[in-house]
Amino acid sequence: QVQLVESGGGLVQPGGSLRLSCAASGSIFSINAMAWYRQAPGKERELVAAISSGGSTNYADSVKGRFTISRDNAKNTVYLQMNSLKPEDTAAYHCKVVVLTTTRTYLEVWGHGTLVTVSS
Repeated sequence: QVQLVESGGGLVQPGGSLRLSCAASGSIFSINAMAWYRQAPGKERELVAAISSGGSTNYADSVKGRFTISRDNAKNTVYLQMNSLKPEDTAAYHCKVVVLTTTRTYLEVWGHGTLVTVSS
């Protein structure tokens, strides 16, 4: 089994910053891609940022220049540094990892989410 532990969400004022983290543990042989998604009430889930095993990154247009995704392979952890936050960034943020397990099978694993609220 694989578990994801997310942290870093909370309430922040517009223009402020937060850093989300997502740590994977369990029957992991290696981790391929890691990503952050978000979903606001009444809206579809959207991809925010993704990072490959080699460190290549992709971002949604709405967060380019403000958010940075990174990973620490030694800690099986992915981060999302969020700067210049806007009220439109308010959402539940979920991490997703693609894991090669110790039994040599690939799993797509989702975290339970951490809430980010940007408000005055």
